[in-house]
Amino acid sequence: MQTAEIKKRWLDFFEKNGHTVVPSAPLVNNDPGVMFTIAGMVPFIPYFSGVVPAPFKRATSVQKCIRTLDIEEVGKTPRHGTFFQMCGNFSFGDYFKRGAIELAWQFLTTSEAAGGLGFSPEDLWVTVYKEDDEAYAIWQEVSGLPLEKIQRLDKDTNYWSTGQPGPAGPCSEIFFDRGPEYGVDGGPATDDDRYVEIWNLVFMQYEIANVVSKLEFDIVGDLPQQNIDTGAGLERIAFIKQGVNNMYEIDQVRPVLDTAARLAQVTYGADETTDVRLRVIADHVRSGLMLISDGVVPGKDGRGYILRRLLRRVILAMRLLGVTKPVFPELFAASRDAMQDAYPEVAEKFDFISRTSNAEEQTFLRTLSSGMQILDEAIHTATTKHTPLAGDAVFMLHDTHGFPIELTEEIAAEAGLKVDRAVFKELLEEQRNRAKADAKAKKGQAADLSVYQQLRALGETKFLGYDQLETESKVLGILVAGQPAAAAQEGEIAEVVLAETTLWAESGGQDADQGQLVGANFVADVLDVQKAVPGLIVHKVKVRQGAIAEGDAARTVVDAEYRFAAEQAHSATHIVHAALREVLGPQAQQAGSYNKAGYMRFDFTHPEALSAGAKQEIEEISNLAIRKSYQVGVDEMSLDRAKELGATMLFSEKYGDVVRVVEIGADFSRELCGGTHVDNSAQVGIINLTNESSIGSANRRVEALVGMDAFKQFAAERALVQELTSGLKVPRGELAGKINDLVHSLKAAEKKISQLESAQLAQRIPALVAAAETVGRVQLVAAEFQDTGADELRALALQLREAFGATPGVAVLCGVKDGKPMVVAATTAAARDAGANAGALVRVAAGALGGGGGGKPDIAQGGGQDPTAIGAALEQVREALQG
Repeated sequence: MQTAEIKKRWLDFFEKNGHTVVPSAPLVNNDPGVMFTIAGMVPFIPYFSGVVPAPFKRATSVQKCIRTLDIEEVGKTPRHGTFFQMCGNFSFGDYFKRGAIELAWQFLTTSEAAGGLGFSPEDLWVTVYKEDDEAYAIWQEVSGLPLEKIQRLDKDTNYWSTGQPGPAGPCSEIFFDRGPEYGVDGGPATDDDRYVEIWNLVFMQYEIANVVSKLEFDIVGDLPQQNIDTGAGLERIAFIKQGVNNMYEIDQVRPVLDTAARLAQVTYGADETTDVRLRVIADHVRSGLMLISDGVVPGKDGRGYILRRLLRRVILAMRLLGVTKPVFPELFAASRDAMQDAYPEVAEKFDFISRTSNAEEQTFLRTLSSGMQILDEAIHTATTKHTPLAGDAVFMLHDTHGFPIELTEEIAAEAGLKVDRAVFKELLEEQRNRAKADAKAKKGQAADLSVYQQLRALGETKFLGYDQLETESKVLGILVAGQPAAAAQEGEIAEVVLAETTLWAESGGQDADQGQLVGANFVADVLDVQKAVPGLIVHKVKVRQGAIAEGDAARTVVDAEYRFAAEQAHSATHIVHAALREVLGPQAQQAGSYNKAGYMRFDFTHPEALSAGAKQEIEEISNLAIRKSYQVGVDEMSLDRAKELGATMLFSEKYGDVVRVVEIGADFSRELCGGTHVDNSAQVGIINLTNESSIGSANRRVEALVGMDAFKQFAAERALVQELTSGLKVPRGELAGKINDLVHSLKAAEKKISQLESAQLAQRIPALVAAAETVGRVQLVAAEFQDTGADELRALALQLREAFGATPGVAVLCGVKDGKPMVVAATTAAARDAGANAGALVRVAAGALGGGGGGKPDIAQGGGQDPTAIGAALEQVREALQG
């Protein structure tokens, strides 16, 4: 039975039993604290928690999931996958234990001819929580299984909670017995791979508090309603129904494995080490295919980092199988062909998927070439000294060459080494702290969403701001410091929930409105507007006058000038998107956007930097669209109708059945969008593209000023040109040539000065060699030079090495340029024979300077942050050589 067929049977069965079929949510989770959808119940969390009233009593889905916590187990067990599909049926205060058990048993044991899965009861085992006598009795009655095949287990396996205060309850699991050839007898209690869990039924019925861990908590009462949350692994059911040994051999995964084996010229099943690598490749390629199809692109952090790690693990595994050429074109095509029946979008978006994955492969192949030399040297040093792989070298590979730490660990493990993670973590934390120090605090929402539960239960906040800038409303709730409060006093910052509002909450790339809340006894300035949970708009305000209290009448007042400038920027974003697609083609897909009054940025997929000509053309097309005074229309329609009309949409966005389409001109731009816009493109004014840059592999960003901000920028540039033409006494048309002449003259002068400085430094070489100090088994020149750059230091170090001749000589030179310290080390052959290593010495010195570096044993260089530490750095070099 094919995997897609199992999925269809699941949805058909539960739909016939009164469940609403809910399409899979995207892999990208909308919760900013959660990277991916990791379980089938995740999209339903607001309904289980009561934050949002459930729109149905029963639901069923087959949810796409990504989970990377068990990534090290991928390929080693029959059931661990990074991407997987979770079949679920859910009840919100409707049926409970008996209903869930009856439905599960019926679907599993009904014959294939009758629409079920056709499992024999003889192959099935059941576990329940040891104290759940009710579930135990229902299973006996419904299944007729022998008592010994219904096992009572403890909390660690058969009790569900999030590990936080809130809902919890016992669960019951269903297992398939693969037979004695796969392990020992005794049922799931043996925790053996012979018994594969295929279904988990969670009976969500209690409220817990005083949570110490997932196993230690207090049950403080019953939930207002009893809920059912179930999950059945589609891949696990598939490999059992298809009669194969594991999930990597099912119809949706095996073609990728076979393609990898062919490319590597190996045979699957002949060697376990090879088999594990092939399974990793098959799993990670499919995971990458699905992530990219949902709009994730490789990056340095967050979701992009996870995707990058998966793709690079594939490349490494292929390298370990002896393949060094690009393989993604064939591997991803094989995965597309295997998955497109279940997910047609992977075929529709394959051009984007292919370009994104291929670009990442090319980038990492170059990274491997440059980074492996440093890594090989570090491995050699660690092996020689019988130490873990140096943490500073690992950090440099991560920071400079893009090696994920996990990837370095895998390569090191192949050499029988561990990584010094303590030093790596320390350096990484220092880097993060520096980044945090530069970042501004933003969005002070309450972290615990449960505080919004009662407020959301009162109903959805109505947004009336499309047609009006002011409205009369009522204060439904107030939060101060994240906690419910009866009122907020003058000077306090609070979060205010209203019945309706005209203030736009940040979403869809559009920044929040500015404005005020005004009542009979108060005036509050709006600092921010956010959607705290789906359907609930929260106004963060500072009370300027009086006090605002729950139940007060409040008038929302939007800053009209700011709103108009924001609408200009948002409409400009659509215009630039259309211009990009016209110049670069439809493959320039949106990957994100942000706009606020006077400014917009737009992220899009493209493998290379835009040429000057392309940027100019995009800017001209955008401003021509403004000049043509296109009408901006808004219409609501079905999602299918929007697709028929060719409306563009974000891959990662989850859309309802009815969508809002914004159209600029008859055929110029048509996008799914919930934001506010101008009425006519001419109202945008001017679009001034100010920057274009890379934000990751195959991902670019354009930024622009809009409206009056664009005009002010042009005016400032005009004033600058006038100042330059006046100062240099040349006409405007000759200004560029005059500046180029000055630049060439300056470079020539700098080169001449550098040559003179190098000659002066060279004259000091005999004296430096004569003054060399004996340290350990070598002669050391350790010196500091002010206002000397890396090139001069390197040239001097090489000359010193030459001057040492056959002597075991080492030169470690530090310089300071523009306030930044640098270090260069060079060693003679005799010094290297005595154990001196230039790369190791540079790492020691650069570490003392607050930075990093490396290189070859004969010549290396690095840098740091603290020029006052040069003396200490050179002293540490002496200690290293002495040792």
